[in-house]
Amino acid sequence: MVKLTAEIIQNSMQYINPVKDRELDLRGYRIPEIENLGATGDQFDTIDFSENDIRKLDGFPYLKRLKCLLLNNNRIVRIGEHLEEYIPNMESLIMTGNHLEDLGDIDPLATLENLTSLSLMHNPVTAVPNYRLYVVYKLPQLRLLDFRKIKMKERDEAKALFKSKKGKDSLKEISKKSKSKGMNEVTATPDKRYNKIQNTQEIKKIREAINKASSLEEVERLQKLLQAGQIPEEEGQNGMEYE
Repeated sequence: MVKLTAEIIQNSMQYINPVKDRELDLRGYRIPEIENLGATGDQFDTIDFSENDIRKLDGFPYLKRLKCLLLNNNRIVRIGEHLEEYIPNMESLIMTGNHLEDLGDIDPLATLENLTSLSLMHNPVTAVPNYRLYVVYKLPQLRLLDFRKIKMKERDEAKALFKSKKGKDSLKEISKKSKSKGMNEVTATPDKRYNKIQNTQEIKKIREAINKASSLEEVERLQKLLQAGQIPEEEGQNGMEYE
């Protein structure tokens, strides 16, 4: 496995792809986790992480420009919370060939309001009963699921199912299982990234500082603060003011 460093990012292929988006190619490095993306300077519309060893979809700094992630053939078993705070304009998420197992694993994607295309093909979750209807119900913003257009008939069927008594009971069980799984994960491997940032106001302060930064080094340092969950007060003591 190879740690994703600023040097790897800067030396990787960068090009304009067929849909005229600026793309960064990070395929096949055997990267175990997403990190140090502040080194991209938020200059890419698409990042290709295919053929790596990523286990959790998280670790992003604030990337306003990013709208497409290619994550084919990784080992993703978990999707991080609050992705909308870091990749708010995500439109297309291709996660074919990963290890998501439960319907509740998909729930964190519901907050990505601009997400219109999602692929979970060749994940175990696709074999779970009512998989497609569940995703359609939970992510009403989607237009394409597994490269198939979502039809109005499917949307109506999903609403009818999950607003019925049986469907509501099913939703409760899915949510209960997901929360239990999340608690077990925290107990086994505490994730310190979100321990300190408690509200969107703190996140906003760091973002404002990033916009005012006068050098790439300062941008990267502040991006790391945001990703690590550091609160602005610690930086204010070093001479920087957060209004």
